[in-house]
Amino acid sequence: MADEQVTYEQAGVSTAEGARAVQAIKGAVHSTYRPEVVGDIGGFGGLFSIAAAKDMADPLLVSGTDGVGTKLKVAQMLGEHGTVGIDLVAMCANDILATGAEPLLFLDYVAVGKLEADAMAEIVAGIAEGCRQAGCALIGGEMAEHPGVMDPDDYDLSGFCVGLVDRPAMLDPEAVREGDVLIGLASSGLHSNGYSLARKVCVEGRSADELREPCAELEGRSVLEALLEPTRIYVKPVREVLEKVPGAVHALAHITGGGITENLDRALPGSVDAQVELGTWPVPPVVRYACGRASLSDAEALKTFNMGLGLVLLVDAGQADAVEAALRATGEQPFRVGRVVPGQGKVTYAGEGGLYGYGA
Repeated sequence: MADEQVTYEQAGVSTAEGARAVQAIKGAVHSTYRPEVVGDIGGFGGLFSIAAAKDMADPLLVSGTDGVGTKLKVAQMLGEHGTVGIDLVAMCANDILATGAEPLLFLDYVAVGKLEADAMAEIVAGIAEGCRQAGCALIGGEMAEHPGVMDPDDYDLSGFCVGLVDRPAMLDPEAVREGDVLIGLASSGLHSNGYSLARKVCVEGRSADELREPCAELEGRSVLEALLEPTRIYVKPVREVLEKVPGAVHALAHITGGGITENLDRALPGSVDAQVELGTWPVPPVVRYACGRASLSDAEALKTFNMGLGLVLLVDAGQADAVEAALRATGEQPFRVGRVVPGQGKVTYAGEGGLYGYGA
């Protein structure tokens, strides 16, 4: 037994700073609330009414969880923490969107070495912005201080999203048919995948000052700025298309870790292939830059990064024009990137050597 009292704060955990952090994030959290939210943050559980489900034929809850990964190290190098929360929400909300679900609520978990209320408020403000973009409510979360386990300036993020879809309207890979059209939506860059490789070839061995300098290959942006560009959230434009052109979209694929090659096949039945036509969409500068620094072959690039496509919709050919028009009405620029052909549930490529040839 110790001769003198040792407090929790002396052990490295400040409950007072935790309370200040809760107060600092309240405004951001409240900005995400929907009418279905019951109560406020601070309770033992977040409450959300699902009364709207009673009007559905067969309501299904859809859930997804994810993190941001090593992209956080880029944020820490730049000292900018306000956008990684958008990445967190995007990774979860875009995943459940693949079923056609409307994201309803979100919870976050933030682990830090040393809790500072202002820094926590910046992180949660980004999460709240992501929730507003996705249309879901941030109804709770956890801020965990881990002295002795994490470095004082280190932190990690994870999140959990719940959505709702009526089974008759659910997107389903089994609905995909030969002749369907592949319609791609642009990514904003690397999104939140492939950062272990991107950091190795773009960041390691270079000084912080060098990484902050404008780079001609990145159209005047610095390497750190380009790598920190937040993941796009596709919920609102896609949900609008699903309502305006019902039944036209058979399935969709969120292009994350594993790139186009290892994500688009998840939206296919076993009787067809997705034949992607290379060169039919633009590859963002930061993606070109990372692939060039790593000297990746086209095949390796296509299974590592999103290569400029954050989402691919598999659409009935007879309604493809209507889907593209509806997407343009939301401000999107859709790209026809291929078609569904007979096969075995795999992704194949046409136009070998044309990956970077868009607009040439």
